Amino acid sequence: MRGTELGGAVLSPVEITSTSVQRGDVIEIGGQQCRVTDLFQLPGGAKRLVFDSGELLSIHTGTRLIALRLVRARGGETTRALATRRYRR
Repeated sequence: MRGTELGGAVLSPVEITSTSVQRGDVIEIGGQQCRVTDLFQLPGGAKRLVFDSGELLSIHTGTRLIALRLVRARGGETTRALATRRYRR
C-alpha cells in the first residue's frame, strides 16, 4: 500500500501545478511539510499559496511539485482508492 492510512482515506502523492493545487495539499519544502490553507490567483495563471504556518509560496504555470493529497476510499477500501481508474471496478 502506498501512502498513510487514515480511517478510510489515504495520503497519496500527486503532481500538482498552479491549476491543480488544492487546499489541504501537503507540500514538502526544505525538509518541512507545509499544508496549503488558502490560495490566491495571481496574474498570468500563477497562484500564491498560504500555508498553515503563515508562510507564502508563489508558483507559476510551469512549476511542478509533488504533494500529498487525502484520497477518500469508497466504503473504506483503501487499496481500491490507490488503483488507477483503468483497474477500478
